[in-house]
Amino acid sequence: MDWLWWVGAGLLFILIEIISLDLVLIMFAGGAFAAAGVNAAGGPLWLQIITFAVVSAALLLALRPWLLRHLRHRVPLAETGAAAQIGRTAVVVDRVTELSGRIKLQGEIWSARTVDGSPELPIGAEVRVVRIDGATAVVQSLAPDSHTV
Repeated sequence: MDWLWWVGAGLLFILIEIISLDLVLIMFAGGAFAAAGVNAAGGPLWLQIITFAVVSAALLLALRPWLLRHLRHRVPLAETGAAAQIGRTAVVVDRVTELSGRIKLQGEIWSARTVDGSPELPIGAEVRVVRIDGATAVVQSLAPDSHTV
């Protein structure tokens, strides 16, 4: 009945994997299930631990990269954080120059500056975020006569 501890550990790894979605703990679950098999066959504890480690490592090195590659081809990964702001539109709340300014982006106030060589942007102008430099949004005007990047 000691094999149930390994099965319980494997199920716990799966449960945590469902929350994290990193495809790491599921590999440990595979190792735990392999160790449960060794235990059920009467293998000693040292062999169970080695089986757990070897199977987990093999799955991490061989199966995980393959799964990630195929998952990325099927499901586009959504950008998060600052990278998600690139391409979004915002409104100037404090005139924006090549050195400083502020915009309202997705309901938050961001420090901003214009793309090099772009004219100053007045309050109320609509802009597009070209890139994020640290905590500063680099923007360009949406007006038809603005410079493009």
